[in-house]
Amino acid sequence: MRFRLILLLVGMVSIGPLPSFAQPQGGLELDQIYGAQAVELERAETTKWLGRGDHYTIVQPSATTPSGSDIVRIETASGVRDVLVAASDLRPDGAAAPLTIDDYQWSPDGRYLLVATNAQRFRRNRALADYWLLDLRSKALHRLGAGLEPSSMMHAEFSPDGRLVAYVYRNNLYVEPVAGGGPRPLTNDGSDLIVNGIGDAVYEEEFFLAKAFTWSPDSRRIAFWRFDTEGVGTFYMIRNTGGQYSEPVPLQYPKPGTTLSAVRIGTVAVADGRTTWFRLEGDPRQNYVPRMSWADRPDEVIIQYMNRLQNRNEVLMGDAETGATRRVFLDEDATAWVEANDDPVWLDGGKAFTWLSERDGWRHFYIVSRDGQRLDLRTPGEFDVVSVESVDEESGWVYFIASPDDPTRRYLFRAPLKGDARIERVTPQGLPGTHAYAIAPGARWAFHSFSTFHEPPRTGVVSLPAHAATRGIVDNEDMRALLAATPRQETEFFRIDIGGGVRLDAWMIRPADFDPSKKYPLLLHVYSEPAGQTVADRWGGDRTLWHMMLAQRGYLVASVDSRGANSPRGRDWRKSIYRQVGILASADQAAALRRMMADRPYIDPERVGIWGASGGGAMTLNALFRYPDLYRTGIAIASPANQLLYNAIYQERYMGLPDENAEGYRDGSPINFAGNLRGNLLIIHGTGDDNVHYQNLEQLADRLIAENKQFSMMAYPDRTHSISEGPNTRLHMFTMMTDYLGEHLPPGGR
Repeated sequence: MRFRLILLLVGMVSIGPLPSFAQPQGGLELDQIYGAQAVELERAETTKWLGRGDHYTIVQPSATTPSGSDIVRIETASGVRDVLVAASDLRPDGAAAPLTIDDYQWSPDGRYLLVATNAQRFRRNRALADYWLLDLRSKALHRLGAGLEPSSMMHAEFSPDGRLVAYVYRNNLYVEPVAGGGPRPLTNDGSDLIVNGIGDAVYEEEFFLAKAFTWSPDSRRIAFWRFDTEGVGTFYMIRNTGGQYSEPVPLQYPKPGTTLSAVRIGTVAVADGRTTWFRLEGDPRQNYVPRMSWADRPDEVIIQYMNRLQNRNEVLMGDAETGATRRVFLDEDATAWVEANDDPVWLDGGKAFTWLSERDGWRHFYIVSRDGQRLDLRTPGEFDVVSVESVDEESGWVYFIASPDDPTRRYLFRAPLKGDARIERVTPQGLPGTHAYAIAPGARWAFHSFSTFHEPPRTGVVSLPAHAATRGIVDNEDMRALLAATPRQETEFFRIDIGGGVRLDAWMIRPADFDPSKKYPLLLHVYSEPAGQTVADRWGGDRTLWHMMLAQRGYLVASVDSRGANSPRGRDWRKSIYRQVGILASADQAAALRRMMADRPYIDPERVGIWGASGGGAMTLNALFRYPDLYRTGIAIASPANQLLYNAIYQERYMGLPDENAEGYRDGSPINFAGNLRGNLLIIHGTGDDNVHYQNLEQLADRLIAENKQFSMMAYPDRTHSISEGPNTRLHMFTMMTDYLGEHLPPGGR
């Protein structure tokens, strides 16, 4: 239930005349945040490192070719630029304009450029595209996939030797010679229900497996996933905005306790299309293969094989020629779930691989021998490795993000791959906030971006390991100027003791003219599902600006991370939520609110509201329904009202199987407590949401009607989970939300 970052009226309840806000001089307006003249957050250009990082490339508008873009090479140390590929090189014969560059990649030898253009949406991403190949020597440009439908190829990728390109077309895997010769299928059984080389809908959402194939190091084979979705329940969305008749949009989508896709993995020989399937024990519809990659040589594949409960991750070695497999390592959790690893990095000539595990109670970086017999902990201590950023065997270091002393912040550390296990902080001391890095091969250079709750990101180039700032790239001066001109107070970060030794992280924004002798309305922003963290010292984009605007108008705005939030506070913290999603976290939220009201007499208990999106929308519903004496008003966006309606991988990972945890599914689903509603509720959903289906809103509305509970609702036609598509959608939604709060949670100190 990740909310990525609502005009159809459906049962909209009148909310009466809208209030007039006493807007402070210089205060933010909704148009400044969501309107046509809103200040846009400046972002660093999408970059691709070249070689060992001494240069990188970006795409920028051409100065000489109208409507075209150049690919520019930049020297990392100096910033000196030169045009590597001119827009004029990317104009097909007879075309009026150059290709639009949606994405691109270089061949391993640097001779060819592969350009994706005319990209179209496929599920969450714009993965459907046309692909063109440019020979940088001869300047010859030709389109791959001759005879294939436009904008229908996916995930094209060079072979390691640079002679071939592989891609998926209509659920089959193809290869095509760089030198010409046309497409050649390697699989031929792809259909609406048989999928080769791409993940099914929930693998893409939960295991981030969009592209589901990988080249062997010698370019002779391709390892790939095959999904048989026959028997998986079909969910139908309805598209109503496209014409005279509605259009059903079918999606094979396994829900908790239902049939999963049958998954096979194998390798296909590029020369003759011969496929070898790996032999995996157990029912292919009761197990997952979240990751598979080549094991540092062309005859073996390393496979992560996970049971349906996702509490056992077997690491297998598969023989690419025979399909035989053997287990070399097991990561498991006796009382909760385990996470799949990103593809391991191979070290010491293939004798060992990298691994992240929580086996000692913290998420740590290990080096595991190829036979799985030796585990070498390289990041000891009572802290979590948030993510691995670079493993550089040549220099002998692993770079990773962690925050040993404050889970609301993020810093770069490193640890040696051999010798005494220890950690070193790389991010300089005295720089609070959240730091992110894109480290070049060789770990000598990195793009460094950092922000705080009230400071938008700055991005620049740093050299490693000294972290010496070389030059700036993005400062976001326009956003800083907007913030400097608006009245505000610094956000307070603090911890709330809810008893039993549990202390929850929280933040609060106060009005600029805050008077502690008065009582103010409190609006809580909530998520508190295992997939996210709201209490973080980082820039939150338009949501932060909206919260600032509300504070300027007389609200206290706060957020609390319950137990189970994805915060680097250890395995026990994160997994305390197991089998009780929606139950434990909503109880923690209520306890935190009671503690805040006891400690902070300026909170008006008659004016407490809560809002959230996706999992936060479910938490909002649970708050209003389960603790109606505490919360007066709530806004729930794209909310899973019933856990049985979400996808099987996510829900079963954290809740177990419905037949084995019927009570947990029942008590964690807010729809089952809808009859307790006493406050004001606005529910918002996109009818084209393929993640948390619009079905959730309709079933919840149906239940509330049966309970004779009054509520407001808004359906946004054909909008997806982000409710962001189309002109003015975000402005419309947040205007509605602001007005709803003004009506039901009046601002200002009393």
